[in-house]
Amino acid sequence: MTQAIQYSQTGGPEVLSLNEVPTPTPGPGQVLVRVEAVGVNPVDGKIRSGLRASPPFTGPRGLGEDGAGTVLALGDGVEALRVGDPVAFSGAGGAYATETVVDAAGVYPRPAAVSPAQGAAIGIPAGTAYQVVRSLAVTGADTVLVHAGSGAVGQAVIQFARLLGARVIATSSERRAHRVTDLGATQVAYGDGLLERVRTAAPDGITVAIDCAGTDEAIDVSLELVTDRSRIATIVRGAEAAGWGIRAWRGGSPVPMTDAEVTLRREAIPVTLALLAAGAFHVELGRTFPLTDAGKAQEELAAGADGKLILVP
Repeated sequence: MTQAIQYSQTGGPEVLSLNEVPTPTPGPGQVLVRVEAVGVNPVDGKIRSGLRASPPFTGPRGLGEDGAGTVLALGDGVEALRVGDPVAFSGAGGAYATETVVDAAGVYPRPAAVSPAQGAAIGIPAGTAYQVVRSLAVTGADTVLVHAGSGAVGQAVIQFARLLGARVIATSSERRAHRVTDLGATQVAYGDGLLERVRTAAPDGITVAIDCAGTDEAIDVSLELVTDRSRIATIVRGAEAAGWGIRAWRGGSPVPMTDAEVTLRREAIPVTLALLAAGAFHVELGRTFPLTDAGKAQEELAAGADGKLILVP
């Protein structure tokens, strides 16, 4: 049997329960993974609470996309992996569990130098950041403004943009300034006067702006500083992006991602795993929670906890 966090109605963390369910069997093109670590993402709580639309309930539903562990079984047609391989995965749909089935396209060999927690931390944050930076065609000629640079996605954006040679200005609180500067960005504090602080930090101008914060301030400052609105993007306020003439990926955007954008998000995982193994990419790990405390982990994430929160079955 498998232990899995499930819910049968949307609501607060109290709708989550730990249930025993039959261990899933991988179908064609699928992989059964023994889960060793799960990354807690903001979208998990939004889906659980009903803030993010999901299909009608037909029974108990699992949570969680990102994780890491060991391959237990392979479905027909899976040839790139072997039983016993350490892996990281994304797109699981039920990662809050002791075992989960994932499409093989979302399962990646995990180098020995990458811990399960690190592997579980990168799926959505690194996938989003890599796709956005690549879709905006960031180069060494750019100066990139990243709003909420100390968050998981913001940190990944800083690192991918810096690897491409760009200069990065990142907003954060003063308390979190060290995190963005350690990654090679110039930190500016958000709040009143942000526009002038960014202009002082980047006297030659900003060419790309990426909103990972979702605040009016982030949008307004981006629109003021970047002339080419095709190089302004939000990952939070997708439903409003068209009205501003800016780009959006998810975050409530009614525009589906293209096949090329989906491919970039998948490509990001093996790229990031290799960079992690080489010491060229860093993830900030936060608190670790037992699987039974999934609701508490979601609450702490929503309250602004530092670092990537991890569940351990």
